[in-house]
Amino acid sequence: MTSQKVRPGCEDDYRRWQDRTNEAAGEFDGFEGMEQYPPTAEGNEWVVVFRFSRLDQLTTWLGSGRRRELLEEASALFEEPPTQEVLAGGTPVRDAVTAVISHDVRPDQEHAFAGWQEKILAAQRKFPGFMGSELFRPVKGVQDKWVTVFRFDNRQHLDAWLESPERRRLLDEGRESFVSYDVRKVGSAFGSWFRFEQGEEEGAPPNWKQAMSVVLALYPTVKILNITVGPPLDALGVPGYLALFISNVLSVCILTWLLMPLVNRALTFWLVPGRRRSLRIDVAGAAVVVMCWLAFIAIFGLTTG
Repeated sequence: MTSQKVRPGCEDDYRRWQDRTNEAAGEFDGFEGMEQYPPTAEGNEWVVVFRFSRLDQLTTWLGSGRRRELLEEASALFEEPPTQEVLAGGTPVRDAVTAVISHDVRPDQEHAFAGWQEKILAAQRKFPGFMGSELFRPVKGVQDKWVTVFRFDNRQHLDAWLESPERRRLLDEGRESFVSYDVRKVGSAFGSWFRFEQGEEEGAPPNWKQAMSVVLALYPTVKILNITVGPPLDALGVPGYLALFISNVLSVCILTWLLMPLVNRALTFWLVPGRRRSLRIDVAGAAVVVMCWLAFIAIFGLTTG
């Protein structure tokens, strides 16, 4: 995971440079994909996550001459050198709001730091929306910092924990075990269903747009499955709970590999983040989706009663 503070006014040049960097990384063995997250309202820090199959394949990319050339080429675009954290292992979870905190742990304080992290986890579990936490130890020769990744179901719950008096108290308690720490927030509600062509992905659409788009694809999918798959399952005597499971599996497959890519392409003008937006475009896109909803309702109402 790379964090880069882009100089004001250099955002377009940075996007073009990042596109070339993504293409270069994609040429290396083991490359599985990348995710790019634009700055939040709190700053100008861009976060890019590169995923590789194995640690040795990742280190080959990180130490490559091609990557060094790209970093030297873009040095004038950044306020300070980019920082990176290497997370080896773990369980990928996309549909959540995630915070990544890297700690520079003091020498000989690793045991105390690990114990302090247990207290942090115990406190997090008591907060609404907490979905899990993972602690990544340093990777020798690649990553010197300890990295904690934890997830909440939405941004409000994540911020409530980050700004809570309980967390401030624990930070004061644990400062003897680490020199410094850095917090980055990434994530979206339906991230895995909103992927655009390389060079266009700059985060994810706002949650309300994602939700409207998912309903647009989900409603006709479920209705058509009820009409086409439901009766045969009933005729075969499949229990209702099992028939529902089969229907859900089919719905998710259809949305993931067929309908959501089509919806993304059709609504690119409205969904792709990072482009200049106006209230008129937001309203027009929402109106198109609502009209499609009404059209589906009318069609199914006339055909199925």
